[in-house]
Amino acid sequence: MDVIWLSEEDVRSLLTMEVALEAVEDAFFEHGLGRTQMPPKSYLYFASHNGDLRTMPAYLERADVAGVKIVNVHTGNAMKGLPTVMALMVLNSTETGAPKAVMGATHLTGMRTGAAGGIAAKHLARPGSETVGLIGAGAQARTQLLALSHLFSIREVFVADMSMERCLALEKDCRAFLDCNYNLTTDPREVSECDILVTTTPSRKPIVKDDWILPGTHINAIGADAKGKQELEPAILRRSKVVVDDLAQATHSGEVNVSLSLGEMTAKDIYAQIGDIVAGKVPGRVDDEEITIFDSTGLAIQDVAAAERVYSLAKGKGIAVKFI
Repeated sequence: MDVIWLSEEDVRSLLTMEVALEAVEDAFFEHGLGRTQMPPKSYLYFASHNGDLRTMPAYLERADVAGVKIVNVHTGNAMKGLPTVMALMVLNSTETGAPKAVMGATHLTGMRTGAAGGIAAKHLARPGSETVGLIGAGAQARTQLLALSHLFSIREVFVADMSMERCLALEKDCRAFLDCNYNLTTDPREVSECDILVTTTPSRKPIVKDDWILPGTHINAIGADAKGKQELEPAILRRSKVVVDDLAQATHSGEVNVSLSLGEMTAKDIYAQIGDIVAGKVPGRVDDEEITIFDSTGLAIQDVAAAERVYSLAKGKGIAVKFI
């Protein structure tokens, strides 16, 4: 059986945000109907290097596609000229177990995570949302905004980061797909009064305070993806409709993990998994005043669904390179 190799450049040329949004929403739908297999991601922690390595296997039963992603998060990589997150994806034949494709998955990871935030906002943000606040101006903030720009008519973006240089770089990059009014600051409080707030930091203590958040706000909490990380003050969780991507994974490593471990909330305080909403099993937002939170840890089913579409597009366009 031939195994093909797809470079990061190949994946970037094939995986548009439109493709990613479709793949991720389908994956959430299948998850909501219980037609996936996805053990919680496993971690190796490198404390002396401020990083970790994760493996993420998944199987989507109806589509009959499976694979595993290996991905790191090293917060000091920027000082070395490397991305904070890098990844490699392997797709496997479900018939034989043999690998059928190996591909760079750094771009894929960013796009599917952005798409997850977009799909969550589609179901949880107020219809007609026009303003977006970004706390953190790194790579993930860009794909979050890209996804939202495909689903909402955004007229104003607020960006907060400790580095004004990063804020300016984000504005420059994002104007290529969203030319609207950008407000840049180093104070996160100044971006919180918005329709959709997105947090994409590696923080291990709350950045966003409860009294900043207005009724009707939707929050995509993206940064907390490992044990001990949190970006939101626990009081925000207690007065919000909290939706996770996967209950088992989020309780271990999502935004809710610290509050759960300290007894500040219980699993009963979590409203639903996003797949339950996408599949129509429970409603999403029900009024304009409620505060909604999407706790995104990143699911292997998102990677497999997106990678399978990349694989099919590559085969169709004849750009795949034989690997083995």
